[in-house]
Amino acid sequence: MARSVLQPREDREVFVVPLEVLPEHIDANGHVNNVVYVGWLQDAGTAHWNARFSEEDRNRWSWVALRHEIDYLRGIEPGAQGVVARTWVGAPQGPRFSRYVRIEDAQGRVCAQGVSEWCLVDAQTLRPQRIPPFMLAVFDTVAASA
Repeated sequence: MARSVLQPREDREVFVVPLEVLPEHIDANGHVNNVVYVGWLQDAGTAHWNARFSEEDRNRWSWVALRHEIDYLRGIEPGAQGVVARTWVGAPQGPRFSRYVRIEDAQGRVCAQGVSEWCLVDAQTLRPQRIPPFMLAVFDTVAASA
């Protein structure tokens, strides 16, 4: 069953993270191992958070991944250059929201895509916290282009 390619909401910023394909990422089948993609999903979300929020915010709140779902569409070969992750957030649901990630090769072909469910927590207590409106506004396209 073919999966449709994930498309960002028009009101969300798409954040791009360059990815490096290292020799240790390559499995016995000669392409990037599936476990590496899980790490890339998490790395993309973390990079987006770190780039858009202050140290004070990052010290006050943290994110806990609750679930990752990945579709593997095309292998990435050893030594591949120009691989990127494109990520954006979905609609909030209390303390949770979905983060979408597309892994693309240098030709812009989607090699893998994923959805992760994240929960915002107080960094000290690790108790879930409702996502504040200011936080979602940071991920909007309007805020990102300002």
